[in-house]
Amino acid sequence: MLLARDKSQLLIIDVQERLLPAISGKDRVVDRCVRLIRAARLLGVPITISEQYPQGLGPTVDSIREAFANDGAIVDKVEFSCLKSEPLRTRLHELRRQGRSQVVIGGIEAHVCVAQTAMGLEAEGFEAFVVADAVGSRAKISRKYALARLMNSRVDVVDSEMVIFEWLEKAGTPEFKALQALIK
Repeated sequence: MLLARDKSQLLIIDVQERLLPAISGKDRVVDRCVRLIRAARLLGVPITISEQYPQGLGPTVDSIREAFANDGAIVDKVEFSCLKSEPLRTRLHELRRQGRSQVVIGGIEAHVCVAQTAMGLEAEGFEAFVVADAVGSRAKISRKYALARLMNSRVDVVDSEMVIFEWLEKAGTPEFKALQALIK
């Protein structure tokens, strides 16, 4: 199944100040999440950001907040799966009722919150797309096992360029020209 911008929503999970320093490949994760947010904003894809216990783990990192520019929702949670948080569950399902059943996911940690959310989404009839270059875990092996488990669970594992090019559909458009810098 290809991604379509008018059927997609973007979910960035828990890329927070106090958790990020421990994440293997943290710079790549942040860079790719920012890339996805910029593309989503330009293409009109709704964005949701979750924050796991922000009182303890701090807010979402500045570069992601700046790219986001309050263009969507930031929702606190204590649950690992975003679907177990009533406000997040409500938002994801509301966007689905608007025809946005494809959920593109970036964030941390791949083997905990990302995996539980993606598998839960699939179980509830969404199409989950975990962006491999936009997710991370403290240990590289945890990320590796999470991506393998997700693929075995019918979750699509993609990369950020796949998402952007599928959302764009063709070259030569003003959107393509605007997003070209993100993929160079």
